[in-house]
Amino acid sequence: MTTTEDTSGTLDEALERLHRTGPEFQGWLSNHGPMVVEALVRGGQSRRVHRWLDHYQRRLHEMPARTEEVTPENWREALGDPARITDWTDHFRRETAERPWREVLTEWWPRLLPGIAAGATHPVIRTGHAVHALLGGEETEPRTGELAHALGYWAARHQPLPPLTEWPAPAGITAALDAVPPVPHQEGGILGRLDQLTGLPQAPAADGPEQARARLTELVAAATHRYGTHGHGDPVMLVHAATAPNAVLRTLPALPRELWPASLAAAWSASAAVTAAYTPAVPRALAASRTPADAGELLARAAAHGDDHAIKFADTALAVGDPAAIGAALHALELIPPADD
Repeated sequence: MTTTEDTSGTLDEALERLHRTGPEFQGWLSNHGPMVVEALVRGGQSRRVHRWLDHYQRRLHEMPARTEEVTPENWREALGDPARITDWTDHFRRETAERPWREVLTEWWPRLLPGIAAGATHPVIRTGHAVHALLGGEETEPRTGELAHALGYWAARHQPLPPLTEWPAPAGITAALDAVPPVPHQEGGILGRLDQLTGLPQAPAADGPEQARARLTELVAAATHRYGTHGHGDPVMLVHAATAPNAVLRTLPALPRELWPASLAAAWSASAAVTAAYTPAVPRALAASRTPADAGELLARAAAHGDDHAIKFADTALAVGDPAAIGAALHALELIPPADD
């Protein structure tokens, strides 16, 4: 997908609006606003951003109250405490104001990575969009502020998967995803489903950083394609099997290469866990007559549809860029109900 430089200031304006709101609403639902506006601006849909946000922002809440400052001495006890979301955001705002944002990201990425599935993978996805914006344009205060919000959300919701047994995966990432066993009870929320996990196929092997990036690229493509035949299992939740590893892939250029293999392993665990949690009993063939759209047309369709997950999945499908991925994104527009007017 071709990136589009935002010369209008739309992204920064939208992020400033969103930073007056918290990362969750209605108790635990994730605020997708920052991720969506970054995808729309980068995809050449800036003119749609504020109208979409006017509608979406009605459901959002203010940032929660502060409790206690996060410090180098107490951060471990604050990790994974959702009541400390604002404390964590303040911490990362201070950190990114005092040091280069890449330095902050490099320090915290290994600490946060074990909790990649936290918040239904939304914190890592938000982080990936924030890093993508910083890498693709100016390092403005709203954009570094967005990274602070994303990392703060991740730290507050940090929750590792339960201890898992691993076994050798079949050759090929598509086959490995197909070999992920579904959790026994395909019902209820994601936390209850992830608690049922007992094991997963091993992460794809990678001989060094470059191969790790290549394997991660394959994982994003395989999970995107798989949505075309399995998305009906849960049309909203299964998009995360692709969007979470894509967020990690987009973050790699900002990280030291020695962190890339561990990033692949974590991305695999997130994608495989979501796959296990929402795999339908019977796959369905995607209609062969589906016509791929070009980049602008697909994202415009997703923006008109309005659902935040559909927009973000279209963004990931465009990053994959092949007809099967585009077809899966169009399928998502049919499976996911459009946003209410």
